This record gives sequence, structure tokens and C-alpha cells, in this order.
Amino acid sequence: MYERKIAPNLNCGLDLIGEVLYGKWKIRLLWFIHIGHQRPSELQRKIPDASRRVLNVQLKELEDHELITRKVYPVVPPKVEYSLTEFGKTVIPVIAALGEWGDKNEERLRTVILRELEKPQLGEN
Repeated sequence: MYERKIAPNLNCGLDLIGEVLYGKWKIRLLWFIHIGHQRPSELQRKIPDASRRVLNVQLKELEDHELITRKVYPVVPPKVEYSLTEFGKTVIPVIAALGEWGDKNEERLRTVILRELEKPQLGEN
């Protein structure tokens, strides 16, 4: 089990949001659950670059933070579905606003990200 070396800083809203939403796939997971992709296999298809293990870890963290719920149906093979909690639904407008900002600034963001990727890394000549 992972143990933190440094205690989280929970002094302001941005720190709290970072603790809850930090993770490469969490915002996308919340969005995809919001638009109706509730089964783990559907989420895996929507985010093929993420490993099943990482998605499961991040789904568990979102569940622990009370943003989503997990329902296991008593069938064989087991069927699992995720849904947003009422609390989780409150973050959707924030995610939508971030997505709109990203769409509006897509060209500029892509340029600066690609420029950063082209820079030589530390230790390279």
C-alpha cells in the first residue's frame, strides 16, 4: 500500500481540489461517467492509453472521495457500474468550463505543449 511521505496541504480550495482530482485520468473518468459510460470496459475503451490497473486505482480514489458510487450486480460474470454522486455532479460544470477553455485555446495550448516536448531533457546534449 502506498504511504505518503509528505502530508497533504489542505489549506485552501485549490489544494483540496488537487487532492481530489489529481491523477492523469480522473477528470476524464468523471466526464465519461457523467455522459453515460458507466461500465469499466466502456471507460477502458474511452481511455485506451490508461492501463486497467491505473483506471481501477483512480476509480477507487474517486469513490473514496465520494464523487462516484460503484454498484456491483449479483450476476455471473459480475457486472459493475459507476455513477456520479450528488456531490460528484457538482464538479461537472467546473470540468465543462475547463474543457471549453481548452477548446477555445486549443491551438495555443498544443503549440506550447509541443514546444516543451521538443526541448532537450536534463542530461541530454
